[in-house]
Amino acid sequence: MPSGPAAGRGRALAQAATAGLLWLWLAGVARAASPCIPSSTPTPAATATVPVEATAGEALLDDRDSIAHVARLIAERLAWMPAVAAWKWQHRVAIADPARERVVVEHAAERARAMGLEPGAARQLFDWQIAAARSLEAACEAQWQHGGFNYPGPVPDLAAVIRPALDRLTEAQLRALYVAVPALDHGAATTDAALSGALPGLPGASREVLGRILAAARFLAPAKLARSRAAGVLRIGTTGDYAPFSSVRQRHLSGVDIELARALARGLGLEPVFVRTSWPSLLADLGGDRFDLAMSGIADTPARRAAGTVSIGYLSGGKTILARCADARRWATLADLDHAGVRVIVNPGGTNEQFVRAALRHAQIRIYPDNTTIFEEIRSGRADAMITDDFEAELQHRRHPELCRTFAGVLTRAEKVALLAPDPALRAAVNDWLRSALESGLPARLLQQAFAEP
Repeated sequence: MPSGPAAGRGRALAQAATAGLLWLWLAGVARAASPCIPSSTPTPAATATVPVEATAGEALLDDRDSIAHVARLIAERLAWMPAVAAWKWQHRVAIADPARERVVVEHAAERARAMGLEPGAARQLFDWQIAAARSLEAACEAQWQHGGFNYPGPVPDLAAVIRPALDRLTEAQLRALYVAVPALDHGAATTDAALSGALPGLPGASREVLGRILAAARFLAPAKLARSRAAGVLRIGTTGDYAPFSSVRQRHLSGVDIELARALARGLGLEPVFVRTSWPSLLADLGGDRFDLAMSGIADTPARRAAGTVSIGYLSGGKTILARCADARRWATLADLDHAGVRVIVNPGGTNEQFVRAALRHAQIRIYPDNTTIFEEIRSGRADAMITDDFEAELQHRRHPELCRTFAGVLTRAEKVALLAPDPALRAAVNDWLRSALESGLPARLLQQAFAEP
């Protein structure tokens, strides 16, 4: 009786054969159309640009987004199966092709290993898809035997069209899986929700099988530049809540550090993928291998150096006081703020909170979780002042003239840096690129452009 990896692959195939057939037939019934007549016939162009970075370079991905992208690529792969079945029908070729299937699975496993992914999970994922593909092809063949061949339009050639498209999808799936690995470690509920949204026809039992397969994905080694190069992806952590450095509006990212990170990734020959982090979780996310580097207006601190490493600085600033202009004389110094009843508002988890708690002993400190709307609390009179970076204070004054930087100088001084995984090669490559960017004046130009935007 088989054991070890062979037995595991056999179980995955058996589970997928049942789950895949059920899903595919239910999907056909749900759309009141034959599962062997795709709603849109796949074309090479449709799959030539499917890698995760095609859209992720513009969007900020959370855990659910990352997992859902893997699922959508699985659906895209299976969408080719009616065309595969049609070609095999016309050429009188058997549905099952174990030799070819094993080549596909082992190629995926080897590519996964090269990307620093555990290859066994890749084998199981592609075994699952092959079993589901066999089920759909068999369903198409049974339908055509009963009612006649009715595939719409010309049948794409298997060697010239279909297989190259499937090969591109293999690479795209593995890149998407590479990005999703940390998210898959955050529990079955997140994975199930992502699969439900991306594969709405997939029954719960089938989602559970696929979810277990995906959850087995692991990195073989910590984040390094060599691993990023093998995957072709640079994962960039950013908060999306700190203008002028990192802002997100309707999922679209913008800001000084977003543009710098995109240019940095291109300079390293990699595609940027932006993943969500937060100020409270920034160091834990670095330690959890959720990104290769983070850029979000991050200040250089001893704690951040201890957790990983940092790049050279590319902009210099410090903390200052932001309040209503009408109160500028009242709140001109730290001493003015440090009295009972003075309401100082601050966003949690970052250097702003650390400074406020260390510097103010008597003021009423209010933690406000949303750094994008915190300024409205000052404008409306629900808070008196905020300690924040001078870059942010200047931007908010330009956007809201009733808000002023009430302290003329800076209370601290720190460099803005990229927070990096502890890899000397990555740090050297990032610093080399940043030196060139500084020589060209790119960071300063991007900052001035951000200040000029409404």
